[in-house]
Amino acid sequence: MEFRSLSVTLLLSSLVQNLHAQVYFKPVLTVRPFWPQIFSGETITLRCSFPKPSVTHWTFYWENSFSVRESDSGKYTCRGERRSDSQRSKVSDAVTLTVSALPTATLTVEPEAPVFTGESVTLKCKIETYSNWRYQWYKGSRRTEVSQSQTNTFIIRSAVDQDQDQYWCRGERDNRPSSSQYSNRVDLSVEAEEPKPELTSSHKGAALTGNPVVLYCKLDQSAGWRFYWFRHSQSPENETRTETHSYTISSVSVSDGGQYWCRAGRGNPVYYTHYSDALWINTTGVSPPVSLTVSPSRAQHFITDSLSLSCEGQSDSTGWRVRRFIHNEKVSDCSSGWGSVTGSTCSISSLSTSHTGVYWCESESGESSNPVNITVTNGDVILDSPVHPVTEGDPLTLRCLYHHTKPSNLTAEFYKNGSLLQTQTTGEMTIRTVSKSDEGLYHCKHPEEGESPQSWISVRAAAPAVGLVGVVVGVSFAVLFIILLIPLWRYRIKKGHKLHTKQMSEQKQRESGAEDTQLGYAEVQAGDAADELSDGIYSPVMKKNKNFKGKGEDIPEWDSQSECVYSNLHSGKATDVGAGSVEIIYAEVEVKMKKNSKTKHEKVCVNADTVYSELKQIKRSVRSEHKN
Repeated sequence: MEFRSLSVTLLLSSLVQNLHAQVYFKPVLTVRPFWPQIFSGETITLRCSFPKPSVTHWTFYWENSFSVRESDSGKYTCRGERRSDSQRSKVSDAVTLTVSALPTATLTVEPEAPVFTGESVTLKCKIETYSNWRYQWYKGSRRTEVSQSQTNTFIIRSAVDQDQDQYWCRGERDNRPSSSQYSNRVDLSVEAEEPKPELTSSHKGAALTGNPVVLYCKLDQSAGWRFYWFRHSQSPENETRTETHSYTISSVSVSDGGQYWCRAGRGNPVYYTHYSDALWINTTGVSPPVSLTVSPSRAQHFITDSLSLSCEGQSDSTGWRVRRFIHNEKVSDCSSGWGSVTGSTCSISSLSTSHTGVYWCESESGESSNPVNITVTNGDVILDSPVHPVTEGDPLTLRCLYHHTKPSNLTAEFYKNGSLLQTQTTGEMTIRTVSKSDEGLYHCKHPEEGESPQSWISVRAAAPAVGLVGVVVGVSFAVLFIILLIPLWRYRIKKGHKLHTKQMSEQKQRESGAEDTQLGYAEVQAGDAADELSDGIYSPVMKKNKNFKGKGEDIPEWDSQSECVYSNLHSGKATDVGAGSVEIIYAEVEVKMKKNSKTKHEKVCVNADTVYSELKQIKRSVRSEHKN
C-alpha cells in the first residue's frame, strides 16, 4: 500500500516538472529591428531565447544577422537544446518575415536611338513610389556614377560620337527605403549622317479632281518625329505640320497640283532632317480608264471577313494589277502574299487589321486608278460608308453595322469631325442632297456595342450637262475666231490702200516728172527706207486757199471738187536756222482738177499750193538737197 502511494507521488511530481519545462523551456523568436515592411538589401537580426533568464546551459540552433532578399520572405521558428543531456526545447511560435523589393527605377531616352550628331538627347530616371530622390547616373561598364542630380533628367545638349555608350541610373534618399533598384540599361548610338526621308504618293499618275490623295514621308529611323510638308517652295510660309508621316489632300483640285517636299524634325530645339526629293502631283478632270471595285462596297470591314478587289473599266482591264500601301511597309502587289490573284481581281479570304491601307489599280505602263482607303477593325461596330467620292447633289446614306448579332436597340449616334451630327433610332442617317460642305471624317456609335473607326467621305463636283458644254464651247470658239479675223481684215485694208497709193503715185510721177523739174522740185530719194516709211503712215493734210501767179498764168483756187492724192512718203532733213537740222518726214500732195464743161484746164503740179504735213513717227533720217 505504501509502495502504491509512493508511485503516485512520483508520477505527480514528474507531471509537474514536465509542465514546468513546457512553460519555461519554449523559446521566443524575435526580429530586430522590428519594421512592418522590410526592403531587400536591409539587414535584420533574428534572436531565439527563453523568457526566463535563469534558464541556462541551452544551445540554440541559430542566432543570426543577415541582409535579406525577396527570397528570404516566409515563416521562421527556432528551438533550443540543453548541453548537459541534449534535451530539446519546444519549437517557438512562428514569425512571418516579408521582404519587399526596392522601388523600381526606369530609364528612358528621348529621342530613341539612333540619334544624330548635334541632336539634343534627354535621359529620364523615373521612380514611381516615394519622394525626395537624388539621382545617380552611370555610363559604360563603370559602377561609379558619372553625375548626380536633384532632378530626374540628364541632358546631352549636342550629341557627339563620344556620347555613344550604355547608360543606367539609380535613386537614393535619406529615409527608408534609402535607395532604388538600378534601372534598366539603355544603349545610345550616335550617327554622323543626317537622315533623308522618302516622299511617296498613294496615287500613281495624274490625280482626278475631287478624289483624295495621300502623301507619305517615309523615314527609316527611330520614332518621335513630326513631319513638315511644303508645296511649290521650301519656304516656312508654305509649311504644313503633321504628327504622323502622312498628309491627306481630301479633295484634289487643280490648284493642288505642283511640286511637294517633306522633312522631319524632333526635339527641343528641333533637329531637322534633309528635305526629301521633290514629288510632282499632277491633277486632271478626266477619269482614268480603270477603277477599283470593292466588294462589299464600303470603306470599313470586320476582321475575318472576306474582301474582293477588282480592276474594272470601260475597255479591257487586262494587265492591270491591285496594289496597296500600308503603314511601315513599301508598296506591294496582291501577288506578294496578302491576297490571291485571278485575272485583274485580288481576293482576301480572311481580313486582319494589318490589311488597313490604301489600295489602287495599276497598269504595266504605270497608269493608275483613283485610290481607295480600306479600314479593318477588330471592334464590334463599323460605319457603312461609300468607298469612292460622292457626287454633289446625290443622296448619301450611312449605317451602323455590327459584327455579331444585330442589337434589339438600333439607336445610333452619327458624328462628323468629332461632333455629334444626328441620333437615329433606325441605325442609319441620310443626307438627301450632298454638298461640298458635307466632306469630313464620319463615325457612328452604339450605346452598348461601342463605336466605329473614322472614315473620310469626299465630295466631288457634279459634271455639267453635255448640251450646255457644247453650247459654251461653240460660242467660245466663234468669239475667238472673230477676234482672230479682225487683225487680218485690218491688215488687208491697209495693204490694199498702200497698193492703191503706190500705183497712183507712180502714175503721177510719170505724168508730172518734167514739170516738177522745171518748177524746182527734187524728189527726195530714201531708197528702201522710204518704201518702209510709206507703208501705212498717213497724216491729215490742211488745204491752203490762195492765188498763185507764175509765168503770166493764173492758177485757179481749189474748190470742193478738187482731189487730193497722197504720194509716196519722203524722208529728209529740214534746216532751221534756230534749231539746226531736224529729222522729219514729208508727204507730197498733188492736186488734180476735175474737168469743167466750159473751161479745160491742164493737169498742173501746183507748186505754191503743195501742202507738206509733218509725220509724228520717225523711222530713218535721209539727207536731201533742194535743186534750184
